[in-house]
Amino acid sequence: MPTLEDIRQAATELEGRIQRTPMLTSSALNERFAADLVLKAELFQKTGSFKVRGLLTKLLRLTTEERERGVITVSAGNAAGALAWAARNAGVPATVVMAATAVPAKIDAARGYGATVELVGGDLMAQYERIRDERQLAGVHPFDDEDVILGHAGLGLELLADRPDIDTVLVPVGGGGLISGVATAVKLMKPAIRVIGIEPEQADVVSRSLAAGVPQKLLTARSIADGLAAPVCGTRNLPLIQQYVDDVVRVSEDALLEATRLVMSRTKLALEPAAAAPFAALLEGLRPEGVTAAVVSGGNLDVAKLRF
Repeated sequence: MPTLEDIRQAATELEGRIQRTPMLTSSALNERFAADLVLKAELFQKTGSFKVRGLLTKLLRLTTEERERGVITVSAGNAAGALAWAARNAGVPATVVMAATAVPAKIDAARGYGATVELVGGDLMAQYERIRDERQLAGVHPFDDEDVILGHAGLGLELLADRPDIDTVLVPVGGGGLISGVATAVKLMKPAIRVIGIEPEQADVVSRSLAAGVPQKLLTARSIADGLAAPVCGTRNLPLIQQYVDDVVRVSEDALLEATRLVMSRTKLALEPAAAAPFAALLEGLRPEGVTAAVVSGGNLDVAKLRF
């Protein structure tokens, strides 16, 4: 289990390399939900999502031999761009495996940062492992990795440093990397805080894993919130979620779409549907207690899917 010292050390390693993203408020959203909300605007992070926190942490800790071999990851989009940016920042060759159906803008972003992009069909993890082994690249899992979790945990440090009065944290959930890091950090600093994860009904691998007590795998995981459509729950993430997360709730596709539109219209933040998950839960009746921080996890928006 990570310690607070581990998390602070990882955050120190990222100082000056990434953004310290702002905490914003919206009176319109507070009135709409009868809540006291603060928004952690991680869509202003490097590459437009929280992912660089964990992936850059991982790359900074590679051995010389791993750096020379180059790295590879598998991603629906945001981790691909984040690894590509982090690899360029760290001077490491990068390859990313993405679904052929991935958001075109996210494919272009990974290529734009200098990564080699492999578009594949079928089982993404199997294709990732095949390419990794064939080319003898150093694998970087997008969420099931101790260093990645520690990097994401720095977001939790920032939350309570900027707003020590927070009572509840709402976190979008995919494979578990973000919520396991954030929950660990905030619970170690303030045990009474409540941490609630939100995941799509159509990609609910963490809820299923919690129910089963072991990591599960989905045959299909499709959602308008493509950044949350992880087919597996991480083996390193699940124990932290079990220990530090108070609840994980599922939200509908309609709520994710409506929440995206609502937050965009009220705050002018161009968030992606994955980042709208906390607000989708509020639309569907979640009523958190006290000052509530909603993690707006990214802004790599595929406008075509909004169907205005």
